Formats: sequence, structure tokens, C-alpha cells
Amino acid sequence: MLSRNEIKYIQSLCQKKQRLAEGLFIAEGIKLVDEVLQSSYKIKKIYALTEWAGGYKGAIPLEIVTEIELERISSLQTPNQVLAIIEQEIPKKAPECNNAFTLVLDGIQDPGNLGTIIRIADWFGITQIIASEDTAELYNPKVIQSTMGSFSRVQLWYGSLPEVLTNAKVPVYGALLNGNNMHNEPAVSEALLVIGNESKGISKELLPFISHPVMIPRIGGAESLNAAVAAGIIVSHLKK
Repeated sequence: MLSRNEIKYIQSLCQKKQRLAEGLFIAEGIKLVDEVLQSSYKIKKIYALTEWAGGYKGAIPLEIVTEIELERISSLQTPNQVLAIIEQEIPKKAPECNNAFTLVLDGIQDPGNLGTIIRIADWFGITQIIASEDTAELYNPKVIQSTMGSFSRVQLWYGSLPEVLTNAKVPVYGALLNGNNMHNEPAVSEALLVIGNESKGISKELLPFISHPVMIPRIGGAESLNAAVAAGIIVSHLKK
């Protein structure tokens, strides 16, 4: 049986301040925990229902919990059998943008959008993303859940985008409403693609670095596209 203090501690990891202090984060659900078990991430402890725990043969500390206990420690509306507490990973080296297609995120603040963009990157074989400091936190539970495990295969760095773009030696594409029709652009194997904030777009300080502004031609009457959807459409065309 979980103690009251342990329940409170697990619940506290839903808060960014506590995650940063502990260097930990939470992943929930059968698929997500299975993905993490196959990755380089180190799991500190697993809490699971009997039906999941019965098939687990690993050496990571495992505590069997009841459905009521799992509901209490879960951040999901419908908990899914298992929850893991995992150690955060700090990138060991700076991103290498030459000979790579890299996504650059400028102020993507919605956790669901960030998670979906990471999942899109993984789908298209993009292994690295560079994000501004005001982009949503990778280890936010909503981001982790939205990635469906892709966060374990896509490296994410946070830093100064002007500094990154200043030193770029590859073409810099940017999603802009007044850009060139993306269908007129050839596919590329190395580039930076900047995706801007959901409501404000790419910040003014980054515009001078955009060597290849691109836009998705509109056919219907929608006023705008979700940032993650736009990223997926542009990547599907540009990524060689």
C-alpha cells in the first residue's frame, strides 16, 4: 500500500519546480513505459497494476498498486495500468547541424504541440530539435504523453536561437505567411527549419536569419494552421 507521503511525492512531480529539483519525470501507460524500457533513460521505480506487473521480468524496483492508488498518482483522466518515475537526461554535447535536418522551435508554448512535433520529427527520421528557452518544457507530463515515446529517440536542446542561427552553415528555412510556396522548394537533406510561436509566428529577431521563407498554400477558408500540423506538412515536403 502506498503511503500518503509517497502519493504526495509522485503527485508533486507534475509540477515543473519539483521535476527540476529532483531531476525526474513521469511517464504513464503501457506503450509509453514499454518505449522507455527499451531506451537509454534510467527508470527509478515503476508502479503498476497486477495485470501489467505479471508480465514484467526486469530488475527495476516495481510496486504493485490498486486501481484506486493508480488513479491517485496519475495525471491522466483514465490511468492505463502502469506509471514510471524516470531520471531526466541532460544532452552531453551540442547539436551538430551540418549533414542533418534539424527542427528549430521558436516559442512553442503548448505542451501538446511540442509533444506532437517531437513525434512528427521521429516519424520523418529527424533526430534533433533545438528550442528557445521559452518553449514548453520537455518533461511536462502532457509533452511526454503526446510524444508517445518519441522523446526517447529525438534529442532536444534548449538555448539561444540567434546564436544557433548565426553559426548555421546550412540553409535556414522558416514557416512564414509571406514565404515562397513550399511546393516550389526542392527536398533537402541538411537544413534548419524554424517553426514559430502558435499565435505570433517567428520572432522578429530571428527573421534576418531566414534564408528560405516558405509557406503552405491555402486552398480553403481556414484562417491558420496548428503549429504542429504546419510543421508536419512542411517537413513532409522538404525532408529528403
